[in-house]
Amino acid sequence: MSCHLYDAMAAQCLLPVLRNADADEAVHRTTALLAAGCRTVELTTSTPGWAEAVARTAPLADAYGRAALIGVGTVTTTADAETALDAGAAFLISPYPAPEARAVAARRRAVLVEGGFTPGEIASAVRHAGAAKVFPAHVGGPQFLRSLRAVLPGALFIPTGGIRPGEIREWLAAGAAAVGIGSGLPDDPGELAALFTGLARPCCTGCAAAGR
Repeated sequence: MSCHLYDAMAAQCLLPVLRNADADEAVHRTTALLAAGCRTVELTTSTPGWAEAVARTAPLADAYGRAALIGVGTVTTTADAETALDAGAAFLISPYPAPEARAVAARRRAVLVEGGFTPGEIASAVRHAGAAKVFPAHVGGPQFLRSLRAVLPGALFIPTGGIRPGEIREWLAAGAAAVGIGSGLPDDPGELAALFTGLARPCCTGCAAAGR
């Protein structure tokens, strides 16, 4: 890919987090998101057949011809981390500190965004990867994120958990780089595309030069 994963996440602002009934449903939903202009999608290990879904969607491109960035969330074990990367995952995400997955990511030079709720957990995740998933975000709310931003000004925060699409801008204003949304995204293709278009920010220098 022409830009760093974090640049792509921050440009998209919204990170869909998919938990589906099976691999086919996950592929269908991911394909719809890519067609709507979404480039970065998080599948989760709670979906039966998730590795197959990753393998089928990782080679795809979004509506602008950019390579899809398919990540895997709820990764906490060595086995899941290895399986996800073998399937073609562009990144890994855990809901809490995950030393086993962290070791795999370090060995394979992969991106793992660890989750945390306490300031200590979040600071630890930032030290390892420069980013942290703030989970469950709705418990602390946007004001909690503002407090974290004050003491970790260079960190990339991805608040996730209990956030509705209508609240995304409030979280972005509080300092989120991207907001994880697990439910509530529109099914209508036009509405979905409008959501991503309305939130999109400029990406990196390379993407700007390519007109993306």
